[in-house]
Amino acid sequence: FSATMLPIQYYKALLGGGEEDYEVYAQSVFDPSKCGYYIARDVSTRYRDRNERQYDRIASYIDSIAGSKPGNYMVFCPSHAFLENVFGAYSGHYLDAADTEVIMQGSHMGEKEREDFLARFSDVRQDKTLIGFCVLGGIFSEGIDLRGGQLIGAVIVGTGYPQICTEREILKSYFDSDISNGLDYAYIYPGMNKVQQAAGRVIRTADDIGIVVLLDDRFTQNRYQQLFPREWEGHEIVAIDEIEDRIAGFWEEHGQ
Repeated sequence: FSATMLPIQYYKALLGGGEEDYEVYAQSVFDPSKCGYYIARDVSTRYRDRNERQYDRIASYIDSIAGSKPGNYMVFCPSHAFLENVFGAYSGHYLDAADTEVIMQGSHMGEKEREDFLARFSDVRQDKTLIGFCVLGGIFSEGIDLRGGQLIGAVIVGTGYPQICTEREILKSYFDSDISNGLDYAYIYPGMNKVQQAAGRVIRTADDIGIVVLLDDRFTQNRYQQLFPREWEGHEIVAIDEIEDRIAGFWEEHGQ
């Protein structure tokens, strides 16, 4: 079976594991140098910062990332509303329809629509770019297998922080009373799990090469970085005026 069981302490606690139980972290069979990881230090997706300026900055990042090499990309946003704002900013200010095609995940897609969406990625492109705008934690951020150049980059917008609800608050209260770590268990850990699942769409075989870009300054914090998989240790922290050159250098290094 396949599953993202990180952070492991989170799953041990939820599944009834104790301190005496041990876990095994197996080394990835994939060469970590074949995936470039980048974190934007100048993007915020916090609710208080969600405005046209941030949507445009995110769209500018997407333009720079996709402009570094033609191919298939996915952009994962924290909600449908956020997705529509970023899609609108990119389509309105940056899209060049002559060399880039964009598609967006609908809020109520049937099975045929899902299949058609994924089928667009079956074409391994050399001279044109396809960008699929999706919801983080949704149907396209896990359980899909795009290999052999069908997906060369994932842009993950936000930390995957779940919406505040009664169930989450009960979970938070429980872990606050047990180990004083309720926020992590109710919100941060589940969010990071979604982020890792989306990032995992890029490298599916030993021959795949790609990039993962995390757009949220919270990923620069130790609280989040200590939850990163080992394969992300070589990540680079960048700003909007640096990202295109850094990614272009990555592709050049790998002969792409």
